[in-house]
Amino acid sequence: MPWVVGVTFKPVTKIYYFDPDGLQDLQVGERVVVETSRGRTLGTVKLAAREVPDAEISAALKPVVRRAIAWDLVQQDQAEHREVESLQICRERSAALDLPMKVVSVEYNFDCSSLLVYFTAEQRVDFRSLVHDLAQLLRTRVEMRQIGVRDEAKNLGGCGRCGLALCCASWLREFTPVSIKMAKQQDLPLNPAEISGACGRLLCCLSYEDEYYGEARRLMPRINSTMMTPEGPGKVRQVHVLRNTVTVLVQGPNDTKMFIEVPVPEANAQPGQTGTPCENCPGKLDDNDAEADDEEDLADDLDQALAEPALRSLAELDREPDSGDEPKAEGKPTREGEPGGQRRRGRSRRRGK
Repeated sequence: MPWVVGVTFKPVTKIYYFDPDGLQDLQVGERVVVETSRGRTLGTVKLAAREVPDAEISAALKPVVRRAIAWDLVQQDQAEHREVESLQICRERSAALDLPMKVVSVEYNFDCSSLLVYFTAEQRVDFRSLVHDLAQLLRTRVEMRQIGVRDEAKNLGGCGRCGLALCCASWLREFTPVSIKMAKQQDLPLNPAEISGACGRLLCCLSYEDEYYGEARRLMPRINSTMMTPEGPGKVRQVHVLRNTVTVLVQGPNDTKMFIEVPVPEANAQPGQTGTPCENCPGKLDDNDAEADDEEDLADDLDQALAEPALRSLAELDREPDSGDEPKAEGKPTREGEPGGQRRRGRSRRRGK
């Protein structure tokens, strides 16, 4: 079986695997020089050398050149000091050329033979003139790499809504897909200001407990299903996953309706299909209950219609800006006969001769 070693190039970034090439005694925390597509780079061992099955190796691994020596560390320190000045030069040249882009950070390899510039932009940018100017000013090979807003927040760092350091900048090495469905499944308010992070996208922490909520909801009654309660049969209106209870709409005294919160029995934890009665519930509802159910369904439809504008704004949080997106102008009133126009109603009078 082949040997591999896990190496990272920044404190909180993806772990890349390399061939130890005879250095099977590498330990976590050691500095090594490895061969990459950008040339030789200085990295830190995060996973000690170990054997893995051949099926886990998808492509040829690049080798570890050697353990880092004192001169390699000095070169890396000099490169980090040059990055501050190079970042300022990149921003000044970008502003002078009036390019629609934002330079986030720059990165030298440890021998300063190439410079990688990270930038964000809402559309495609022709940066050939910028690369030409930077190559002449900095006397090195320049590469441009466009990143998203999540990677920008990861590079800049900061504090989140919880008051702690951003997950992506402190311990989260790779981003996972986050959707609005996760917020709805956890009964969170569908307000963009409350479920979006510092990057303007949906919070990454929405995915941390999504698996638990999904498993718990499968063991609880569904919304609008019928359930037997101490007050009689009722319709499930809300599910409380953490409390393991449900809010049920039941028939009250004097033909009234009331909401009660009851625990979920373990015997009836497995829900049925929507609208299907449970084992302990009557198999058929009378006409009065059917009419009441219709009224509740109409109320639910009204609440959903009022929430549609918020859902449309939330949909914008989960995608990167596209170059083809342009703001659409609101429609203006049109005259009679044109699409979208309102007809003018009235009576015409004829004058007699």
